Amino acid sequence: MSFTVLIHIANADPIVAEMDDMPDKTSTHIICNNVRARDGKPLHYIDQDAVRFIFPWHRITFIEIFPSEEDHAEVETFFRD
Repeated sequence: MSFTVLIHIANADPIVAEMDDMPDKTSTHIICNNVRARDGKPLHYIDQDAVRFIFPWHRITFIEIFPSEEDHAEVETFFRD
């Protein structure tokens, strides 16, 4: 299962990517694919033929993980009539 994430890189605009696995606590980098800008446009500084990307942890401020379709199905919503 892949996770859609928003990666906040130091001194750069955040980017959206897909990650196959969450990094463990001993990782020095993250590996992701399908890197793009927040609006879905390609990034000007990344070659269009590149498939996977490795970012070192020291360049990453934090990572936001978006809920998957399966997570949305598990959440029960309550409302009043």
